[in-house]
Amino acid sequence: MTSKTRILTGITTTGTPHLGNYVGAIRPAIAASRDADAESFYFLADYHALIKCDDPARIQRSTLEIAASWLACGLDPGKVYFYRQSDIREIPELTWLLTCVTAKGLLNRAHAYKAATDANREKGEDADAGVTAGLYMYPVLMAADILIFNANKVPVGRDQVQHIEMARDIGQRFNHLYGGEYFVLPEAAIEENVATLPGLDGRKMSKSYDNTIPLWLPAKELRKAVLGIVTNSLAPGEAKNPDDSNIFSIYQAFANAQETAAMRQAFADGIGWGDAKQKLFERLDAELAPMREKYDTLIAKPAEIESILHAGAARARALAGPFLDKLRHAAGLRDLRSAAEAEAKSVARSEKPALQPVVFREADAFAFKVLDAKRNVLKTQGGFADAKAAMAAAREAMEELPAA
Repeated sequence: MTSKTRILTGITTTGTPHLGNYVGAIRPAIAASRDADAESFYFLADYHALIKCDDPARIQRSTLEIAASWLACGLDPGKVYFYRQSDIREIPELTWLLTCVTAKGLLNRAHAYKAATDANREKGEDADAGVTAGLYMYPVLMAADILIFNANKVPVGRDQVQHIEMARDIGQRFNHLYGGEYFVLPEAAIEENVATLPGLDGRKMSKSYDNTIPLWLPAKELRKAVLGIVTNSLAPGEAKNPDDSNIFSIYQAFANAQETAAMRQAFADGIGWGDAKQKLFERLDAELAPMREKYDTLIAKPAEIESILHAGAARARALAGPFLDKLRHAAGLRDLRSAAEAEAKSVARSEKPALQPVVFREADAFAFKVLDAKRNVLKTQGGFADAKAAMAAAREAMEELPAA
């Protein structure tokens, strides 16, 4: 196992990158990839895209645009693992191995699935109307993405923490069932300080709201988009509050401390909205123009990007292939000549109790229960601050329980 901390980030290939993606994900992730103590994995999540999009051309185009964007912004494919999810054949196979140890009840509690079924009930429809197995199994595929490379940390927003907790539960269940420490249990790296940009209408910049500013607009179109940002009716000469201004929020995400202070003073002095938008455009274009030139060059050479992704996949599969072989063997998918060895291990396993720790949320805290092979509850306890503490207590409880 590597001594470096493995950090894994996935990017779903369903849309065109916008300024919010750049500030909130691309720029900080590329900066983090330069940490000498980290081993970084970045992948284009095209299997995940199939859950949200049924337009093959859109997925293909988005894959090209997103790959070109990360490369243009400075990602070095020679120093990180940069690959397309669907090129790692070990991921869907691991998904099945994990599916076979994942409790249906765990998937029933997934936020995305619950939101879909709740919405259906509110409309008086069947709870599962329009819900695909892909949406339902999304957490298992995400667990496979993470566990195949034994990632230590996964940068996520708070809305994605549940998926990391589920990956931990699934990995722990496999480890326990097959009697080994096969998987490192990942931790969520919550991105508290990542900037969230407002869109053209003041709401969070999001494709869902159709209020984004695409990242690679030509300068003329970028200026036009900036001019379309909604402002209030304060006239030139009237002092303006930068802390409730969409223009200032976006400007601050791109400017240094001195530039930000100068713009804040300009707001206090009553800068006109037209002048403020012009300053924002100039600051955006100063940062994006050099990268835009690289992007335009890359996007015109899809074969070059394809070669980079293939090389990244080959490096990633050199890790994933041998590890999956180990997992296959653990699950019993073995060379028949090793039957004697398998029988001996089976006997050894049958002699020890089949206990399973389960961690779950209880009110505003976490709790655990320990189950035996017949799903009887042997011990339960609550009041833990986080899932990690509850799991540690569950393991201690399992050690104290008498052998079955």
